[in-house]
Amino acid sequence: MRLSAQTPLPVSVQVPDYDRADQKPGIVHIGIGAFHRAHQALYTDAAMGAGDRDWGIIGVSLRSGDVAAQLNPQDGLYTVSRRSAAGTGVRLIGAVQKVIVAADAPQAVVDAIAAPATHIVSFTVTEKGYLRGPGGSLDLDAARGSSSLYRFVGAGLAARKAAGLPGPTLLSCDNLAGNGAVLKALMRQYLLADHSGLIDWFDRECRCPATMVDRIVPATTDADRAAVEAALGVRDEGAVVTEGFSQWVIEDDFAGPRPFWEKVGAELVDDVAPYETAKLRMLNGAHSALAYIGLGRGHEFVHQAIADPAIRPVIERLMRHEAAPTIDAASGQDLSAYADALLDRFANPALHHRLIQIAMDGSQKIPQRWLETLAWHQARGEHCPSLEAAVAAWIDFLRSDRPIDDPLAAPLKAAAAGADAARRIFGPTGPIASPWRP
Repeated sequence: MRLSAQTPLPVSVQVPDYDRADQKPGIVHIGIGAFHRAHQALYTDAAMGAGDRDWGIIGVSLRSGDVAAQLNPQDGLYTVSRRSAAGTGVRLIGAVQKVIVAADAPQAVVDAIAAPATHIVSFTVTEKGYLRGPGGSLDLDAARGSSSLYRFVGAGLAARKAAGLPGPTLLSCDNLAGNGAVLKALMRQYLLADHSGLIDWFDRECRCPATMVDRIVPATTDADRAAVEAALGVRDEGAVVTEGFSQWVIEDDFAGPRPFWEKVGAELVDDVAPYETAKLRMLNGAHSALAYIGLGRGHEFVHQAIADPAIRPVIERLMRHEAAPTIDAASGQDLSAYADALLDRFANPALHHRLIQIAMDGSQKIPQRWLETLAWHQARGEHCPSLEAAVAAWIDFLRSDRPIDDPLAAPLKAAAAGADAARRIFGPTGPIASPWRP
């Protein structure tokens, strides 16, 4: 039997304590993968449970129909399982109302963005979904493609303007440095090229706040779904597994109404940058290093790699002595305690986070996760042994026989094949990888 709105569930499962049928959709979320369902959708569900109203989520899948096939037959319902060494807690999430597959119903996506009740359009499309060219500007040809976020958002904004509606908040929840400013700049480039009559309205009406999101969400496996089914007594094809920790820091700059996320654990701040920088350079930077070094030593999961006595000191040094000194911490932001917490989170044996999942799209992730830390130390005549080891492990990964899931896989593998691979990849002023041969 499949999970649905009519399914009875065990009393141990936390369920939505609001009338789902009475909630209007106030958010369109583009890129409705496991991370969004374990993070922003959970915060939104909790906000409605705390008394907020009309923040139902319409999810949009730009390419695959997998999430729609998982959630739509379940009335949008799914469970989030929080796993730790102490056990598992399960929560039913009711915030998602439906999922649209953009390739199947493109006008439905535009209509959802243009709907009067929509106040927020949010995104988790990964770094590569922003379609930036080598110099960081928008790849306009790609942005005009059938699966581009810009195509749908641009058409939705045009429809809103034509109807006399206010502009929405565009909320990037991806791991991009200055993600709000990046999204705004790229959106403006697209509008100037294809919707030039919208640009003044966009500047006046819309807002693109910066955010920092933090929660480890491994890809759900068949074994995970089987475990959830055993606990619920019904099949949940949309089940998500995550850790207990969650953090969301949001710049308080919205175009209109927003959920009261701060009442359920989110932090609304004037400046996200210190939190974002710490997350990108310490957590994400360490994650990528763990992935490439750990895979090179034959590990499959994060908790195995961090338990390796040859790897843990490399990761500790990366966080404490290489990344942390480059961060201008906010008042009360304890980077040493943050490093302690990260090491504990990485070591969680109940969360089977695959290293190969983290290793995907290295060309899109590494510039933000490693290169700014390396540049900061190089400007001071200093070396970063841990990050240089990570660069070498990445080059070894590119040289291996593994399939490389990266939009630049072919040129990267060609560059890595050279004897002086570090300079070939990063340029004449880039870092020289120290030897790392596990």
